[in-house]
Amino acid sequence: MPTKQTLMTVLLAVTCATSASAQCLSDAQVSDLVANYVAKQPAANIEGLSDADGACTRAKVNSLLAQRFGKVVGYKAGLTNPAVQKRFNTDKPVWGKLYEGMVLANGAAVDAAFGARPLFEADMLVRVKSAHINQAKTPLQVLEAIDQVIPFIELPDLLVQAPPKLNGAGVSAINVGARLGVAGAPLAVPAYRAERYAFLQALADMQVSLTDGAGTRLGGGKGSDILEHPLNAVVWLAQALAQEGLAMQPGDLISLGSFSPLLPPKAGLSVTATFEGLPGAEPVRVSFK
Repeated sequence: MPTKQTLMTVLLAVTCATSASAQCLSDAQVSDLVANYVAKQPAANIEGLSDADGACTRAKVNSLLAQRFGKVVGYKAGLTNPAVQKRFNTDKPVWGKLYEGMVLANGAAVDAAFGARPLFEADMLVRVKSAHINQAKTPLQVLEAIDQVIPFIELPDLLVQAPPKLNGAGVSAINVGARLGVAGAPLAVPAYRAERYAFLQALADMQVSLTDGAGTRLGGGKGSDILEHPLNAVVWLAQALAQEGLAMQPGDLISLGSFSPLLPPKAGLSVTATFEGLPGAEPVRVSFK
């Protein structure tokens, strides 16, 4: 039977281990992180954060980003694809904020070094129509609270010196790598209920592909790769924002997450994302210079 002294030793060891673990980044560390973001230079690695530490750091980061970039135009749900979650050793999504100027027009030419650790991925935006979206519990309820679905190539920036060392909370801490993205032609949500059911099914069944200028497939996936239905990302986001006293507003753009692997850009590369099986969806393109 453990003695009182043994139990005290174990308790002390646990306490020391806990106090030695990573915590919310200090104001000075966050200031350095944002300075690196602005300079597009790799920042110090962020390792071993808890979910609470990641959320605390994200709030500090966004406070500084808001001073520089101003208006929040929406939110980004990240790590919504289990394959991407696995890469960051987590089993849950994360979220960040999108700022004015981050969303570029279709066909944009972007510097290959657009960030410290630049990547590209196939994604999708939706535009909020009604604040009822914050109470949505199903993809259909989300669909009834949005007015546009927008093909999207996201251009995230994982920012730190060694991105493989990031866990899910670390990704949260860097505002989920929000940097830029290229938006295609919006699709209006169908007005009639029967058409909406068909549209909802098409979003789950669509085949999303990234190809280069020669037509070579670079990656892709299915709509249902995101939380079994891409609009479930919005259901999750609404709940996550509510936990922090936030809510989506009409006009907000919501990034749903990645249908493809995260890939590195290079100068001279042209990338096209297609959404086969989603009626009316036109390709979205970006080129890197």
